[in-house]
Amino acid sequence: MKFRICTGRLGLVALAVVACAVVGCRERIGGVATVTASPSTTAAVSSTPDPESPSAPTSEPPSTAVTAAIGMGKLVELELELPAPAFRGTPKPQKEPNVEPALGKPRPAFMVPDGTINLAVDQPVTASDPAPSAGEVDFVTNGDKEASDFGYLELRPGSEWVQIDLGQKSTIFAILIWHNHADARVYRDVIVQVGDDPDFLDAATVYNNDYDNTSGMGIGQDMGYVETSEGRLIDAKGVEGRYIRLYSNGNHFDPKNHYTEVEVFGKPAT
Repeated sequence: MKFRICTGRLGLVALAVVACAVVGCRERIGGVATVTASPSTTAAVSSTPDPESPSAPTSEPPSTAVTAAIGMGKLVELELELPAPAFRGTPKPQKEPNVEPALGKPRPAFMVPDGTINLAVDQPVTASDPAPSAGEVDFVTNGDKEASDFGYLELRPGSEWVQIDLGQKSTIFAILIWHNHADARVYRDVIVQVGDDPDFLDAATVYNNDYDNTSGMGIGQDMGYVETSEGRLIDAKGVEGRYIRLYSNGNHFDPKNHYTEVEVFGKPAT
């Protein structure tokens, strides 16, 4: 009888140990899943005030999602230098579909690995339009992002693109785009791809707001947005590539395509 009682107690202890181990494992797995739900290195809270107004749309959703990649080291807030706002208020263009509503608060901060830099500064740019209507292709990476009638590259109507050569294969965490933000424009069919070859025979699409496949590159799942001095911040999720190609197909004001500045944040691939 004593042997049976002892065995029963040992059995209960063993069951308790196993239960604790299972719970602990689940908690640890949950922690890893939270951190590695995506290969990107983003996270979420902003200290940068909205330059246009409290109701201006932002390039990040209101929800917070930490998706830090394993092995990327310490995460820090991406420091952004924004141009001055060119207008006040951010009205949603009437009858323009697939445009996200205003967030109503500052854009969340973007977390990147320590040591992340803008890889696009002064890098060579090419365009699908061989004879741009205004500006120069190097305007896209020259660091001048202010709203100006003379500071942007203008391409012909239709689906057109600009392409940046980063000079070497890189790990890319974020891409920040400014089209013409002198007015509250909505640029259509904004598609951003990263590739290893200049002809983009094999490319990864990191952003696509062509909701009806007008440009023939597939239906995008991203929302359109109103241009502001904040630009559009895209989570590139640590994709690797040397070339960045950015498409647009006019805007709700006119059929022209404008590019003021593009910044590409990442690190050279090792």
